[in-house]
Amino acid sequence: MASVARAWSIPLPNGSRISVIMSLPFALVHLASLLIFFIPFHWYYLVTCLALLGVRMFFVTAGYHRYFSHRAFKTSRVFQFVIAFMAMSSAQKGVLWWAAHHRHHRRHSDQELDLHSPTLFGFFWSHVGWIMSDKYNDTRLNYIGDFAKYPELRWLNKYHMVPPVVLGAALWLIGDWHLFIWGFCLSTVLLWHDTFTINSLSHLFGTRRYETTDTSKNNWFLALLTLGEGWHNNHHHFMASARQ
Repeated sequence: MASVARAWSIPLPNGSRISVIMSLPFALVHLASLLIFFIPFHWYYLVTCLALLGVRMFFVTAGYHRYFSHRAFKTSRVFQFVIAFMAMSSAQKGVLWWAAHHRHHRRHSDQELDLHSPTLFGFFWSHVGWIMSDKYNDTRLNYIGDFAKYPELRWLNKYHMVPPVVLGAALWLIGDWHLFIWGFCLSTVLLWHDTFTINSLSHLFGTRRYETTDTSKNNWFLALLTLGEGWHNNHHHFMASARQ
């Protein structure tokens, strides 16, 4: 089985491999989003797409990033679950997986052990390669023990496809496959790449207000796309701040 999996994978210069089979859903969502050009246009398709992009971006930045990765604010256990579920509707893997890997990145930012430094490993790896590869599939529980103690979060992390599947199914039932293409596929692709620019472009283009030990930069355009995450140099200087 290992030899078969290896045969159906793409080798990368750093020794990692991208599984063709495991990356198929990622590729198919991208391809499906192109179907918008073959669907009769309705304004509510576009409104749904942009609304879900904005709402889910909020939960990615406020949930995955500011709350679970940096504990920048406090909330109840119930709303903690809501934040996790909504953030995971972005299809960016589990909440514990996301936050643990981000904490590791922050500890080793732009150093040899960094997960996705564009200055060390190139744009493709920092943007999508690292998350598609087989190198970081496991959740680094030693980095996220404070939240891993909650069984409901461990369940969500294990079954991380539940939130995006629920969202996709709801859109299909409300407005058939047309709304699914606009509201889920296109919205998710835009959300993915908006989020990924913070790992890649915000370490390459922009200005530096603070002298940090990494290459983080502030970029107003990326800040617009990500509800403030583009002020990346500010964040690297004030990691625990919830302000965007």
